[in-house]
Amino acid sequence: MKIIFIAKPHKKPINLHVEFIAALTLLVIFVVAYIAYQLGAVSADKIGLVDGRIGVEIPLNDESVSASNYEDNLNAYITQIAELHTRLINLDRQTERIQDVMKRQLVGGKKLPNLSKKDKLNGKGGPFINDELTEKDITLAINTLMEKVEIREDLYNKMEAMMLKQSVLKNTLPSLYPVDVPYRSSSYGWRHDPILGIRAFHSGLDFSAATGEPIKATASGIVTASGIAPDYGKFIKINHGDGLETRYAHASKLLVKEGDIVSKEQIIALVGSTGRSTGPHLHYEIRLRGQSLDPRQYIKK
Repeated sequence: MKIIFIAKPHKKPINLHVEFIAALTLLVIFVVAYIAYQLGAVSADKIGLVDGRIGVEIPLNDESVSASNYEDNLNAYITQIAELHTRLINLDRQTERIQDVMKRQLVGGKKLPNLSKKDKLNGKGGPFINDELTEKDITLAINTLMEKVEIREDLYNKMEAMMLKQSVLKNTLPSLYPVDVPYRSSSYGWRHDPILGIRAFHSGLDFSAATGEPIKATASGIVTASGIAPDYGKFIKINHGDGLETRYAHASKLLVKEGDIVSKEQIIALVGSTGRSTGPHLHYEIRLRGQSLDPRQYIKK
């Protein structure tokens, strides 16, 4: 069978056999199918991406995240693990430094909390990602690190509080000589009264010193009295907290007033011989809730 295509006037007609047209049609269909197959294979390759670092196939369909989002999530996990690990190491170092300081300055021999061998880091590490790891494994690793960080932070905060308390205790403990001339003309306890000559109890220490010699606060605290009394003469009382109090008597001049906050070693008065006194000296007392204590038990040797 022959098909004749009529061209424009004066042009030669085109003769095509039916067999030729059928063969051409089949060829076109085959080419189109082959191209479609190749395009599908390329898309499949793109969809079946595998991240070599973690070995998890990432299907890119409507119900899953894209490869770009997965990469971002993975990087975020790695960054979080690295930050937690660094934070953990820093907390261990800070805790050990506090322990060293407290061991050198500890008052009263209190036992310090220590990291167990199991809990201590040995300085080695870094985020480890196995080829077999899944997102669940990474999340578990992050949660474990976060728990360790919380434990270290709790320990660090407790030790910091202990060090602060120790520092406050050190500053509020009357451990210094109130004058630079540590000669005691009269000790704490029973003695013969210097004026009446009879046996009487002496509630403090007497330091013989020249008039005008500086008198220092033996610990930080608040001035609760600054004035004159018949026995004490010109005197000062300082409250150091928890019922602990120091008294400084027979001064020639008072340099602080009631309500003032004083620091350890601050000059608060000058030596004199006011009140019930036989000569220039400082009468120094330590009292706990009103009861007199022997200052020699507090003064550093």
